[in-house]
Amino acid sequence: MARNTAKKPHDPATVTVKGRDMRLRTIGFLVVAALAVWFIAANTGSVTIRLWIPTVTLPLWIVLSVTLLVGVLLGLFVARRRAQR
Repeated sequence: MARNTAKKPHDPATVTVKGRDMRLRTIGFLVVAALAVWFIAANTGSVTIRLWIPTVTLPLWIVLSVTLLVGVLLGLFVARRRAQR
């Protein structure tokens, strides 16, 4: 049975990887995620952070992980709000 492979003008950009179509956005996300994990793993020293009044000393990988998590959650929130418009 033949597949209809004609692309519509507004389909997302895709690349074929090992016989599977993958969106370029997905590949970009995976590359950025891998770089973020590598950067976090490479920075393991302790840092002192001042939070208005208290001062805390934490390993840098925890600070970077929390920052990444907050950034991802804010990105998902903004994307969800845009999709609802």
